[in-house]
Amino acid sequence: MKSRHLIALIVIVFLAFCKVSAQEKQVLFTVNETPVYASEFVRVYKKNLELVKDESQKDIDNYLDLFIKYKLKVTEAKALGLDKKQAYLREFESYKRQLSSNFLSNNEVTEKLIKEAYDRLTQEVDARHILVKIDKNAPEEQLKLAKEEINKLRDRVLEEGFEAVKKDIHNGRTLFAEELGYFTAFRMVYEFETAAYNTNVGEWSQPFQTQFGYHIVYVNDKRENRGEVTVAHIMLTNKDSQDSESQEERINDIYKRIKQGEDFEALAKQFSEDKSSSKKGGRLNTFSAGQLSSEIFEEKAFGLERKGEITEPFKTEFGYHIVKLIDKKGLATFKEMENELKAKVKKDSRSVVINNSRINNLKEKYNVKDNPEALRYFTSILNENYYQRSWNTPGNFEGKKVLFTIKDKEVTYKEFAEFLYNTQRRRQARQPFDKLVASNYKMFLESKLIQYQEDNLEFENEEYAHILNEYRDGLLLFDLMESKVWNAAREDSIGLANYYKQHQDKYFFDARADVIIASSVNKKDIKKVAKMLENNTSIDVIKQKINSEKNISVSFIKDTVTTSHQALPKDFNMQKGTSKVFKHNDAYSVVKVNTVLPKTQKTFEEAKGNVISDFQEYKEKKWLEELSNKYKVKLNKDVLKQVKQDLN
Repeated sequence: MKSRHLIALIVIVFLAFCKVSAQEKQVLFTVNETPVYASEFVRVYKKNLELVKDESQKDIDNYLDLFIKYKLKVTEAKALGLDKKQAYLREFESYKRQLSSNFLSNNEVTEKLIKEAYDRLTQEVDARHILVKIDKNAPEEQLKLAKEEINKLRDRVLEEGFEAVKKDIHNGRTLFAEELGYFTAFRMVYEFETAAYNTNVGEWSQPFQTQFGYHIVYVNDKRENRGEVTVAHIMLTNKDSQDSESQEERINDIYKRIKQGEDFEALAKQFSEDKSSSKKGGRLNTFSAGQLSSEIFEEKAFGLERKGEITEPFKTEFGYHIVKLIDKKGLATFKEMENELKAKVKKDSRSVVINNSRINNLKEKYNVKDNPEALRYFTSILNENYYQRSWNTPGNFEGKKVLFTIKDKEVTYKEFAEFLYNTQRRRQARQPFDKLVASNYKMFLESKLIQYQEDNLEFENEEYAHILNEYRDGLLLFDLMESKVWNAAREDSIGLANYYKQHQDKYFFDARADVIIASSVNKKDIKKVAKMLENNTSIDVIKQKINSEKNISVSFIKDTVTTSHQALPKDFNMQKGTSKVFKHNDAYSVVKVNTVLPKTQKTFEEAKGNVISDFQEYKEKKWLEELSNKYKVKLNKDVLKQVKQDLN
């Protein structure tokens, strides 16, 4: 029985392989006899399927239409020679370097660093440090003195204590003694982070070096990572309010209503000025420590312990808030964080560790052997002119000799000599010539290995090749659209004006009104307010009669609004006078419309932004019709039928 299952599995895998192989060779359509293969269309369709919000574009025929238009534009861009322009080539090469870095790392070392980073993330470290600041490329004698200085300071701090040493030495330029507070992985350079995590609480580390100089670090405390929280909030911004009361008074009134038992989410829908969260009852995306730009908000959020617990009103740089705890979780699992950690590791100073490992692997992969004899030769031909930036190779220089080979590519003495010639222009610490040659050789070899791998990556890695080709075409399309559609539409003043005249009915201001909106959970109170509003009673007088210092029954909004305002129902009739009492956002409301500003036609200048956008769309449509006539597209219907079967 097992053998039958195994045979069936083999057949399925074989058929799937055959299907993929067939798609690689099948031509779905041609543009001026240039083939476009079914495999490319299927791959792009699948890749973009989840990103497409327009359901019509998920239809294969509709998506194929978009894909053909895309290929028509690419063909036109190449016909115009846009792929030969220097600006395009520079930008493409820049992207290519960025993209290749994602495919060229040493995965084994990267995985170890990711695991280490996660282990460290489980703890937050509270530390202080002392730093003797010095450039890592400073002369050896200066580095030696800085190292001796940090050793002396360690002896002093053990004997005299941190505060005494700090008072004596800290100058904020060459000597630092600082409290750092709590931090976790990725907040400090890797060497500093490593020293802090490897030092016990209550102890000073041994001296260590980073790019900033020599340090010692003292660990005050280590605590468990606080994880992440999900909260909802009600926010009133710092902008000037049109209401008679201040924002602080309004937030305090809302807080009193919550304490009286009114629903937090309903009040958030009515009053929160954070538009991205108010419709969701104030709910924010889950966040962890350090993710928000407001430390005050984070501390208040993490300070909540029980689900449903709320803070008192507090102020941040963004406005006034009330925060409610929805959920609180510990640190996510390693599996959940793995991709995020991988991206951080590659950008962090840990990347040096990864790079060193990568270079060693490339030397082995491409069978690169160091050449001690060559290094001795270059040491012998260097002289003091190098530090005067006037060094050159001697007349009998052996430039054609092979320095090393990378697979089948020979790198000559001449290439390294040119590298040395160029590096003399940089300021370098004076050092013996053998060390100078060795350090420059290391940089030169690394650059050649990386360049060789990057140049051949497109032929070695299929996924990389696909992504690179998509960007290559995408960049061309951007340049093409900019010249043929976007800029052309903006600069065609006569065409814009004519388009506006022909489509004036599309551009208008919605009806607006100057209103007073009152809301409460108590229908009787709103009915009282409605009568007073009908009698033209002022808001201040109504508040004195309905509300008290301890009990806020009704809240007010005074503003100029459209019918889409969050405090109004969708079917609200914008008519002058006082409305009937209605229920909306889990509260009872009444609206007094003081003045109605009817729907009005926008002038050309008022509508210009929308007109440009619409005119660009119009020009693109006409231009695509021209391309369809210019380039012959021939569709293979049999292949399309097979593609549809495979995708479905």
